[in-house]
Amino acid sequence: MQSSYGAGRGEKGAPQGSRGYYRTAPFDPRFPNTNQTRNCYQNYLDYYRCLKTLGAKGKDIKPCQWYYRVYKSLCPISWVKRWDEQRDDGTFAGRI
Repeated sequence: MQSSYGAGRGEKGAPQGSRGYYRTAPFDPRFPNTNQTRNCYQNYLDYYRCLKTLGAKGKDIKPCQWYYRVYKSLCPISWVKRWDEQRDDGTFAGRI
């Protein structure tokens, strides 16, 4: 399921007008430990939930860009590709 919200810098699913990525994700008190796997996954889910929610209401999706930049800075590319393929196939385990 490719995002219909446009792509920035030629990347699939990038928010339109995206300014790029964080070099280091900002501190998130929900994930105080050094292992950021859960933080990566949660921000991936939050980005697509945000798109779904705000897109359905017809609101500006600009606030969703924060989640996008965070998950892009934390998540390995191979994980994101696999999750995107799973979402396209309808087999993604996360609740979006």
